[in-house]
Amino acid sequence: MTNRIHQKMQEDKKLLSIYFTAGYPALNDTVQIIQDLEKNGVDMIEIGLPFSDPLADGPTIQDSSRAALKNGMTTEKLFEQLKDIRKTVSIPLVVMGYFNPMLQYGVAEFCKKCHEIGIDGIIMPDLPLDVYQASYQAIFKKYGLINVFLITPQTSDERIQQIDAASDGFIYMVSSASVTGSKSGFGNTQTEYFERIAKMNLKNPQIVGFGIIDAETFHAATKNAKGAIIGSAFIKHLTANGIGAVSDFIKKIR
Repeated sequence: MTNRIHQKMQEDKKLLSIYFTAGYPALNDTVQIIQDLEKNGVDMIEIGLPFSDPLADGPTIQDSSRAALKNGMTTEKLFEQLKDIRKTVSIPLVVMGYFNPMLQYGVAEFCKKCHEIGIDGIIMPDLPLDVYQASYQAIFKKYGLINVFLITPQTSDERIQQIDAASDGFIYMVSSASVTGSKSGFGNTQTEYFERIAKMNLKNPQIVGFGIIDAETFHAATKNAKGAIIGSAFIKHLTANGIGAVSDFIKKIR
């Protein structure tokens, strides 16, 4: 079966992906948020598995992570919540988290569970490429999961080529070298970086993350890339307005 990410990347449009933290604002909001995002035209969803030490995340996502853990969110709980998700949702779903919880759960068991539920990909910012290739690639492949790698403005061209060769789906292109949610708008440095990557003609499309907060930044980020991911701005919106206001947020982006 073709992975849903592959199908989505072939669509002739700029893709909007939304990240949120599972178990936030309330423990059992996860499924409702996913369903509402799809209903409102989102192309792909990143489900954040909360972790006690989220290094790549800024204060907004860290706070949501802490709250979700306090609410009782665990890997087991997330899998339980998502067990019937494919009865109602058809867009690609990606689990984003840190390697520690995956390792504790058991990598093979984690991947098997993701496959059974209908998860399409995994983003683990702290799982190095060489470790993945040496120890885990075969497991991901067995369960039809795409592992998504990150590149930043500091990533060398040589490293980007290696990541492109190892990738099969899309590359998560971090717009800046800072943590999530810390920038608003893009300066010349980011624009030059977007153009530099576009000129490399990589085989995998790129989805830009970090710093996308509204329609303006979405269009700027997707000028040279296939799509963009919004995380912190969406979580702030959930915090302020509750889960009933998903459509208001998406309307402002599209």
